[in-house]
Amino acid sequence: MELSPKSRCYQIIAIVSSILILELLSLRVQGSSQVEYSISYPAINCRKHSAVLTDFGGVGDGKTSNTKAFNSAIANLSQFASDGGAQLIVPPGKWLTGSFNLTSHFTLYIHKEAVLLASQDEAEWPHLAVLPSYGRGRDGPGGRFSSLIFGTNLTDVVVTGGNGTIDGQGAPWWIKYRSNQLNITRPYLIEIMYSNHVQISNVTLINSPSWNVHPIYCSNVLVQGLTILAPIDSPNTDGINPDSCTNTIIEDCYIVSGDDCIAVKSGWDQYGTKFGMPTKHLIIRRLTCISPDSATIALGSEMSGGIKDVRAEDITAIDTQSGVRIKTAIGRGGYVKDIYVRRMTMKTMKYVFWMTGSYGSHPDPNFDPKALPEITGINYRDMVAENVTYSARLDGIQNDPFTGICISNVTIGLTEKPQKLQWNCTDVQGFTSRVTPPACNLLPEKKDNTDCFYPKDKLPIENIELKTCFMTK
Repeated sequence: MELSPKSRCYQIIAIVSSILILELLSLRVQGSSQVEYSISYPAINCRKHSAVLTDFGGVGDGKTSNTKAFNSAIANLSQFASDGGAQLIVPPGKWLTGSFNLTSHFTLYIHKEAVLLASQDEAEWPHLAVLPSYGRGRDGPGGRFSSLIFGTNLTDVVVTGGNGTIDGQGAPWWIKYRSNQLNITRPYLIEIMYSNHVQISNVTLINSPSWNVHPIYCSNVLVQGLTILAPIDSPNTDGINPDSCTNTIIEDCYIVSGDDCIAVKSGWDQYGTKFGMPTKHLIIRRLTCISPDSATIALGSEMSGGIKDVRAEDITAIDTQSGVRIKTAIGRGGYVKDIYVRRMTMKTMKYVFWMTGSYGSHPDPNFDPKALPEITGINYRDMVAENVTYSARLDGIQNDPFTGICISNVTIGLTEKPQKLQWNCTDVQGFTSRVTPPACNLLPEKKDNTDCFYPKDKLPIENIELKTCFMTK
């Protein structure tokens, strides 16, 4: 029987509607490669080629290991490095994985509804040799586990997302560490080595087994818009640790940590001295830190390769042990110099200023006891603190004083039961200006309203202009 034009029209509408419904249902299938994406994000470079993890067999059920899928995807996409590069999208879902390696001219994009779950199977974490500037693993004398997201000798690599999550599932690692069950060092969440033009941005990192973000032996590094969360009693869950890096910026990050929120490093004792690669030209700005047992920004204690030209501004510390802490010891050698910090707000602190010249902790007994660190040119200005127990503890080294300390325009409000000795100073030299409560005699007050120096020039990393990148699939 022939359909009337009106009936035929209804039939066509019904068929089209059925097709649309089936397509919508297919979009809801977890881990399906049929999901459509329209994504935009800022990056140092955009990519010509794109793929989704499900194109390589990824399964986002939170149970199936995706280590092979990640490695297969990145190996496949590496062929496009010389042809405009490639980006890999981690779509919505829970993606269990062990360690995997990045490639050059590559972007890993983690969707806002995606969670990377770090595998708790040690077999999925390859072993790496010790770092040459450390001479041993930090958790044990042996090597170390590869980080969850790892890369070495790369150029132009981006780890970013729509604030998707990387969950290190670190609790079992913390238990092993505390019970001395580890002979090698726990994995980090993101580690990039020997690389140039690196971007790590707009992701949330939680429950790392140890450090969260560790660029080491790198140059031109942008770390931006990270949220890093760990229990405040979790061991060594440092937020971001630039290590022997040049021309780095860390900005707009929020960190809750069981250790230092930012820890600036450059190698350990004789190994760091021999490797000889300083961290220099570093900017830290618009950082919020919560860490009751550690520092907002720590310089050291592994600083034997040197730390120079660090600029920190617009920093907020809440319920944190100390503001900026310098950590070093006899045997370190190296230097920490030309440090500039301004516009810092602190609430509920044990110490505002803390310098430690007797941190100890050596990789082995072969360090040089005559290797004395040089700590000089330390400038702090324009700070406000409240509910503070101690204003400062500044302990230099006998016959090796910390020099060139300048502190200006600082107002410290004390807790209801503050310590009687607010400024505890030994083996330090410098001056203060407009500081309340008044500093120790080793840092006398200048009466000419002198402000500590803060550089006005821009570092090269500040001139990078991010591109807006797109992917539709």
